Amino acid sequence: MKKSAYSREDEDILAKTIFGEARGEYCKTGISGLIAIGNVVVNRVNKGGFFGESVAAVCKKPWQFSCWNVGDPNLVVITKANRLDFLFNVCHEVAVALLDGKLPDLTQGSDHYHSCYVKPKWAENAIPKLRLGKHVFYKLRP
Repeated sequence: MKKSAYSREDEDILAKTIFGEARGEYCKTGISGLIAIGNVVVNRVNKGGFFGESVAAVCKKPWQFSCWNVGDPNLVVITKANRLDFLFNVCHEVAVALLDGKLPDLTQGSDHYHSCYVKPKWAENAIPKLRLGKHVFYKLRP
């Protein structure tokens, strides 16, 4: 994505999504686990359509990223997140670098993922592109 294609709100929402979805991965996968979650968001933005036309729309689309779901305990965590928290600051730096196109797509174009301890119906016949930490990534839409 190009700098003009996103806003500061998009940076913040992507950072909060990465933080909410992958902060527990940092101690196991380092920055790569954070990048991979962000890759899925950027891939969805680039595909548009069903997923949404902006970072904010993609991240906050109902039932797509659980950290934004009402009632999910991570929603409280991401709502309170700020740059004084070391790990949230790392997530914010990853978000900006992803939106600036400065980081690789570790997921090979993936637009979906799930935690390894669940198997959603949509993943039953899908072939994973990447397994990283506790997440499995898939490219389901061309």
